[in-house]
Parts: sequence; C-alpha cells; structure tokens
Amino acid sequence: MKLNSLYLALVAASSSVFAAPADIERIQVKGSYFNDYKVDNANGAMRTSASLLETAQSVTVISDTIISEQLATTLGEVLTNDASLTAGSQQRNREVFNLRGFELESGTGYLRDGHQHWSHYQQPIEILQQVEVIKGPSSILYGQSGPGGLVNMVTKKPTAKTLLNASADVDQHGSTRFMIDAGGALTEAEDLRARGILVKQDVDYWREYQNGENRERDRFLGAVVVDYDISDNALVRVHYDRTDDKAGLDTGAWIDDNANIIGDDKTIRDMSWAFTDITVENVGIDFNVFLSDNWQVNLGYNEQTFERQRFESAPRMSNGFAEGDSYESRPYDRFDDWQFKTAFIDFIGEFETAGIQHRLLVGANSLDYYYGQLRTALPEEEYLYYSAGQDEPSRPSISYKTDDTITETEYDYYGVYAQDLITFSPQWQVSVGGRFDKQTREGQNNESFLPKFGVLYHPNASATLYASYTEGFEPQNETITDEEDINFGMKIDAVTSEQRELGIKWQLFDERLMLSGAIFDISKNGTLVTEQLETPIGSITSETNQVGEQRHKGFEMAAQGAATDRLFVMASTMYLDANYERANENLQGKRPVDAPKWSASLWTRYELNDAIAFNAGAFYEGERFADNDNSITKDAYTRIDVGATYKFIMSNTDINLRLNVENLFDTDYLGGGGNGNVTIGEGTNLRLAAQFNF
Repeated sequence: MKLNSLYLALVAASSSVFAAPADIERIQVKGSYFNDYKVDNANGAMRTSASLLETAQSVTVISDTIISEQLATTLGEVLTNDASLTAGSQQRNREVFNLRGFELESGTGYLRDGHQHWSHYQQPIEILQQVEVIKGPSSILYGQSGPGGLVNMVTKKPTAKTLLNASADVDQHGSTRFMIDAGGALTEAEDLRARGILVKQDVDYWREYQNGENRERDRFLGAVVVDYDISDNALVRVHYDRTDDKAGLDTGAWIDDNANIIGDDKTIRDMSWAFTDITVENVGIDFNVFLSDNWQVNLGYNEQTFERQRFESAPRMSNGFAEGDSYESRPYDRFDDWQFKTAFIDFIGEFETAGIQHRLLVGANSLDYYYGQLRTALPEEEYLYYSAGQDEPSRPSISYKTDDTITETEYDYYGVYAQDLITFSPQWQVSVGGRFDKQTREGQNNESFLPKFGVLYHPNASATLYASYTEGFEPQNETITDEEDINFGMKIDAVTSEQRELGIKWQLFDERLMLSGAIFDISKNGTLVTEQLETPIGSITSETNQVGEQRHKGFEMAAQGAATDRLFVMASTMYLDANYERANENLQGKRPVDAPKWSASLWTRYELNDAIAFNAGAFYEGERFADNDNSITKDAYTRIDVGATYKFIMSNTDINLRLNVENLFDTDYLGGGGNGNVTIGEGTNLRLAAQFNF
C-alpha cells in the first residue's frame, strides 16, 4: 500500500519522534536469525536519524528483547544492563539512578519519546520499545539536564501488521503480572493503525512490616496509540496512557557505621499503614510532515499529570541506634500535584553546499511546569515512639484535606537550538551546535547559551573515532526552601557542567556486533549537598551547601550484538574516579555516595536450537560509600542471574515458557541508599512466565 510505504519511510527517517518500530530499525536479518540485541540508531541522542556511528557521544540502547528475557518489571531492572548506571535509593516506591556517578533528577534526567518526563515513580516499562542511555550533558537539545546524561524511554508504536500478545508471570512470593498487547491496521488501506496495552500487577514483596504483614503493591496500566496517514506526506499520532499504582511504603533498611544491617534484613521500619497512591496520565499528539524530499518538520505536544497521596509514618533513625531501642515516628499526610506540559518543533533537512553534505536540525522546545502540595502533619507533642516487640501504633487521624493552604511552584522554560552534522568526506564528519536556554520563576530569571562540538573520523564504513565537547545547565530554586535546613533562604546559583569525551565505535562480524569505548572527563559546578546534623537544633535537622566543583573522570567499554549465529551478548564495564573538588572542608576530596570505582554488567543468550534458549547474566558493583563523609563503606558484590526459554506452537499460537532465577547463588548485598534508607538485595528469586502470540 502506498500510504503504508510512506509510513515506513517516515519512521525510518526519524519522523516517529525519536522512535522507530522494531521491524524497521532494530532487527538485523542475517541468514536465518534475528540480531535482536543490537540497535543501530538512538534518535534521542541527535534528534535526527543519525546512526550510532555518526553520533559523537556514548549511547547505549537496551532493546525490548532483553527487557522481555529478563522479565523486568521496573526501569531499574532494565538499567542494570548498562554499567555506567548505578542504583541509588529505592525508598517510597520510586527509583533513583546515578549515571556516570551523577544522580538523575526526576524532573530533568528522563525523557519519553524526546519529551521531558516527570519520573518520580516506577515507570510503566511494558509500553517501552527500547531504552536509550544518552551519556554526558545533553542540554543543547533538551534544555535543563544533569551532567551524567539522560534516559530516553521510547514507547511502542502501532504497526500495520496485526498483533495480539498475552502474557502472565508469577514469582515465588506470589506476585503476578498479566499483560495484553494488541494492535494493527483499522482500515483496509492501512492508513489508520492502533495499538493498545493493558497490564495488571500485584506484588508481594519479600520484606515485611514489624507486625508481620507483607508489603504489597497494586498496579494497573492502560495505554493506547493511534496513527493516521493524513496524506502521502504527513502522519499524525495521538497517545494516551494511565498508571494507577498503590503500594505500602518501605523507606529502606538501617545500617550501622560498619555497614552492617541493624536487625533482620527483612524488617521494614515504616508502619504497615504507611502508603503511597499514585495516578499518572499522559496524553499527547505528534505531527510528522515531509515538506519536500529533503526537508521534514516534526511537532509534538504532551501533557503529563502526576497526582500522589503519600501517608508517611516517617521513622527516624537516632544516633547510635541498636535493635530493641525505641525510635521516633513523625507521621504526615500529603498530596502532590505535578503537571508537565511539553512541546517541541523540529525542522530537519539534508542539503549540499560546495560538495559538503549537511544534516541540519533547527528547533525549539518548551516546558510549562506546575507543582502544588497539601500537607498535614501530626503535632510534635503527639509523635509516635516504637520499639521491636511492641504493638504497632495505630494510624493517626490526620488528612491532607484539612490543609487550607497550598504550596505552589510554577515556571515556564524554553529553548531554541541548532545542530549541523557536516560530512566532508566518507572519513570525516563534524557535529556542531548551540542552544539559547531560558527559565523563568517568580523572582528569578536564569538563561544561558550552550555549545556542542564533535569531530568524527571513520577509518572504514564500520568504525568511528570521535572527540566531543558538551555543556550542561541546570537552573535551581532561587533559595533553599527546606524550613528544617540550617541554611533555609540561602540564595542558590544555577548549576553548570561540561564534558570532554574521546571514543571509538567498531562493528565486527559483518556488522553483527558493536564494540565501543569512551574516555570522559566531566566537571559540575554548584552541586547541592545536604547533610544531616549530628545534633538537631530545635526543628533544624539538616545543612545544605552549594559546593564548588564535582569532578568525574573515567572510561567505559561495551559490546552488544551477535557473537555467533546463536550467541548474543550485551556487556559493559566502567571505571570511575569521582571526587568533590574546591568544596567545603567537610567534602573536599570526598567521593559521592553510590559511585563505585568499578562496575560491570553482562547478559547473554545462547540458542541451543530453534526451540530452546538459555540466558546467563552477571552484575558487579564495587565498593561504594553510603554517606558524604565516606565513613560507611558498602562491600562490592556480584549477582548471577540465569534463565531459559522453551518455544513451541499449539493451535497456530506461538507459546514461550520462561524460567528465570535471579541471584542464583543467594548473594548477600546492599544496593543503593545511605545508612537510613539503604536497599537490601533480595536473595534467590524464581520467576515463571508464559507468553502467547496469537
């Protein structure tokens, strides 16, 4: 069909707002097998269809094949496949990550299909086609973002081919997840296509409250995407998804000065009545139009609403706490309302001047941000006290609805940018660009100009050597807003960063396997660091300072793709030298929390035959500090995971049966987080799944 052919061409030329369907871009057909581990494009890195070999930046793409093989249920389980990412705290039913040692902020560290995405919750990964890890400052194309980089979540799109997939999985604790993924053409001409995904998940966690109750989670996800070919040269896409996620709270375990867990590793210090209840909705529209054979325009708009009630028991770990001691609980009930409205317009064109090829991007994007909070807390004289063996205190009768005031923050943010990938010859390319960036808040006006420059040398068609320089810019609140901080009201400057990177990318074995390596040097100025006071001063419990410079240097190596016709691999390792420099006396020369010197990851699949395949993975994290003083060290660990798949056909239905074993050798380890909110690694866990493709 002519219109469907147009659709395929549009997507292949990056008209799908940074994402192309798997059957166009991801699958490499070599003989009788599919190379579903290797991805050649990450459009989020350049906002164009440039391949990874034409990208002067380190980028990792994790395909949905790996997500499916690992039966991943959280973004954290996906990101463990890239050693440059390490986990931070997982308290309060959300995940925090560090990229090249820098924390990814909820508001500036994540994209969905190129839109800035508020990520203060566990992402619905069932709707993702792939996850792109874009390393280093990326402010030139996306505005406010941290020095470590960005995580771009690329969603699944409609296809003309009819699909109906159903799956169910269960683990040894009784957790279940059911999913339906259906779609296809809605008209004979295939000019109208749709895709819908439904997920129902119930989780029974392995950790439990001190009254013996298990922590639980109840999640529902619904998503729909519709594509329509307006004409032979234009496509419109509308999308909607909703996540309802309610779970008991677990703010993490407590460890002593020797990084030993205080009490049982299964013990949750929060009360069983503490919970978080989240509703997230995204709705948007995208237009992709070819203006001519060489020019196209992409437009996108998305509204994200994030509403959350969080009823906290807020346990406090006192200095010198030992199991059996009484500890304080400061309950409160709060309601948060975040609203992200994002928009962009990109003009992309290819042309030639004096024999020199250009791939030009000119665009603009914006963010309309709103945040409102209602909060009611238990009075200080009514704080709760609890020690092991006592009856759990009952839930106090407080409600955020009694708050007759509202704390609000609003600002507008926008930027204009230009980027040109200049091809002088088959061997030499230069990428150059810049951005003007502005954010406005009440009493504040931050603006900047950011450059980007890269040189690429291709010794042959399958290899690239590159050098690049990029900068980042992060506007801050005008002052420190935490009233319990000793520096409440202190003026805060914008945070700036810059990165220098040298790298190599090399495709082997008939372009089936990608090898890459990068050396990087990142500096960040104006880092905010909060430390808890050893002795509170009345209601003052913390001290926040804006230190001088944070310097992270290191190198990465990775391999991804098919080593043979039956062996597939995704492997990476990172060495990181990270320190505070020109900081205050408490931090000078110290290493940031949860930034190991060495980390590594490996995931493989070996296909015994067309029906049976085996998986094996190893995930290593070196020693990390649990506190800013570098006095508490968490030990290094290696976790081994294995899995197997059996495929067969019954009544014209493709059926996959999977068995995964996480932490095969029951290794004890500490994940991300500090002495009062550390994540305890789970022991051996079995998960079974059945996947049906009708």
